[in-house]
Amino acid sequence: MNMENEVKCVIKWSGTEYEVDSLSENDTVATLKDAIYKKTGVRPERQKLLNLKFKGKMPENDCQLSLLKIKAGFKIMMMGSLEEDIADASTPPEDLPEVFDDFDIEDEEEVAIENKDVYLAKVDKRIREYEIKLLNEPRQSKKLLVLDIDYTLFDHRSAAETGYELMRPYLHEFLASAYQDYDIAIWSATSMKWIEKKMELLGVSNNDAYKIIFYLDYLAMISVHTPKYGVIQVKPLGVIWGKFPQYTAANTIMFDDIRRNFLMNPNNGLRIRAFRQAHINRTNDKELIKLARYLKEIAHLEDLCSVNHRNWEKLVNKKRKEKKRKRKRPGTDLLLPDSTTGSGFDGNSSLDMDSDNLDSSEGSGSFDGANP
Repeated sequence: MNMENEVKCVIKWSGTEYEVDSLSENDTVATLKDAIYKKTGVRPERQKLLNLKFKGKMPENDCQLSLLKIKAGFKIMMMGSLEEDIADASTPPEDLPEVFDDFDIEDEEEVAIENKDVYLAKVDKRIREYEIKLLNEPRQSKKLLVLDIDYTLFDHRSAAETGYELMRPYLHEFLASAYQDYDIAIWSATSMKWIEKKMELLGVSNNDAYKIIFYLDYLAMISVHTPKYGVIQVKPLGVIWGKFPQYTAANTIMFDDIRRNFLMNPNNGLRIRAFRQAHINRTNDKELIKLARYLKEIAHLEDLCSVNHRNWEKLVNKKRKEKKRKRKRPGTDLLLPDSTTGSGFDGNSSLDMDSDNLDSSEGSGSFDGANP
């Protein structure tokens, strides 16, 4: 970086000063907020930079730093709260309706963000600077499954005496089944410390039926700016592909309960139903059973982007009905080892993928063509 174009400043927040460097005058306010997020943990959308002004007003996220004429060592006063502090201070009423933390991202916006040079440059920077610790070696010819944690595998808001009470039903059976065809990675928008604790709590980090190859935390995410929703954090799969060339868009799929997390790779993402209120829903939640079968059905494809993952349930139902018509004996296409730890709350340690109790909405669209 040209020293003349380098931007260095100090963020003063909550009684502590944080030095922010490695920025250039060509970067934007959104990039600055992303750097502050890494230093403080305060998400960009919660940051209020009090004395950072452009023409007498707070600058927009796409404003270049060169226009702000920030001098070396300039102190920026910030207001903003950490997510855990907000959670601790909030006790929502029990009768509140369920709210899903997601945006209605339009397809056109996905394409615009996915191919924008400024965000691809951020991905390149993560590839260079973010360190991925291998827990287990990738296996030859296996596809890659990337999983979120909170509300995908685990209800992290409900109270319980043990982690197993908050674990999504059939978690271990699902992971053991997926492991037959896919290497498995975990990517959560939280710190590595909490990822490791949650995986240990759920019995995922040391399971004989499957292995996790690596974890990624919030530091591997990037910020993007959408015209409709402003700055948001996303999980670009390009970070993984740049680190591990054996994984590509053709052999990677990501499950997350928040669709915007795979905004950079919309054709590789599948939005899973959020698992909330574990004590109420753990007896009837069969999402992972159906998703295990879906992964089996698409495992043979050369290009996982050749199907529309938004319509995954339609394919599961279609294939199940075809097998019923052929009078195929149920339960033969996904039988897991007896050593697999059961989590289905019904005493079963295997997944009956042809069972009639897997009926769900048919969805819409076709699985015969590529994504729209």
